[in-house]
Amino acid sequence: MPKNSFPIPDPDARLLEIDQLFQAAGLVRNLRRKSVDPGDESTHKSPGVTPRRRFQQAMPEELFPVRPNPRMAPNGVQWLPVPAWEKPTSPTKSWLWHGFSTRMGGLSQAYSAEGTPGDLNLGFTADDARETVTANRRLLAEAITGDPDTPLVTIRQIHSSVLVLAGAAHADSERPCKGDGLITNVPGLLLAVQTADCIPVLVADPKRCVVAAFHAGWRGTVKRIVEAGVGRMRLEYGSRPQDLIAAIGPGIGSCCYAVGEEVLSEFESQFSYADRLFREVYSTDPVRAKYPMLFLTQRAPGHSPIGPSLHLDLVEANRRQLLSAGLKPRSIQSVGGCTNCQPELFFSHRASKGRAGRMFSVIGLRPGSSRHKA
Repeated sequence: MPKNSFPIPDPDARLLEIDQLFQAAGLVRNLRRKSVDPGDESTHKSPGVTPRRRFQQAMPEELFPVRPNPRMAPNGVQWLPVPAWEKPTSPTKSWLWHGFSTRMGGLSQAYSAEGTPGDLNLGFTADDARETVTANRRLLAEAITGDPDTPLVTIRQIHSSVLVLAGAAHADSERPCKGDGLITNVPGLLLAVQTADCIPVLVADPKRCVVAAFHAGWRGTVKRIVEAGVGRMRLEYGSRPQDLIAAIGPGIGSCCYAVGEEVLSEFESQFSYADRLFREVYSTDPVRAKYPMLFLTQRAPGHSPIGPSLHLDLVEANRRQLLSAGLKPRSIQSVGGCTNCQPELFFSHRASKGRAGRMFSVIGLRPGSSRHKA
């Protein structure tokens, strides 16, 4: 070897070492394929252009969810329970409060048409009066627990992986903590996360009597808010993932959640199963179907602006996070519903172009619940 020279490391060996480190952390390095075969005309692209993967194709109607049937409380509030948690044989029946609100059964007129019943807006938005929202929150607490004075714990949501361990001092605070997850083992509190398209996830530990609520939009999902939350339950309270039960509430469905390439890139950078979270959804425009010749262009195939949109399944993304955290498949329930295409039942930020109320997903321990059920 010449003097003052150094061995050049094998790049393939270095990449293999990096891939092994990523695999140990549950990540995958640069899943999006950049290299192409110069002799393969089907994959040839201009320099610097990354070809997008092909995903499973679907029509919107194939993805439409079944409309859930809300339960009506004596005070008129309509909310969604988790059916499996309501069975007489359920281990949570005697000690757990829980529920997902709808927009039905409240006092707000800010988002409803004139002459129609009021909405159950639970967010302090610019369009609704604070006293009306406070009254709506009392109505929901009464519907879930039977007592409108049940202390309610909320957070100032920031699309993060920040978690808050909630206690009595956090209840009904005018300046809630920042974060996107709440966890407690204190009985008598009702934890609440608010949504209007994002995915709410509720988790309970029947063995240790610990509950948690998570707000998972696409950013929080990429940051693994649910996985981090289960890990925090293990650390703080000794919860075992195999003992946990979880419920995924209503949010924007894959039928309606069209996203851009930047969202795809974020998911591909974090999850080895990212390609199973996306669908290419084709429009069912009746005019285009009847007169296809009107929409032909002279552009080469694949270069026309007319084509499928990329849709993300946030419910499946969070289900997979729960599985990765160690929960059993049968312990994960999905309540169903799409906030975007079922506006009579839910608020939707996307469907209303940003002017929407907010729903609550709540969970809590009934007073007198034991810290160790088993």
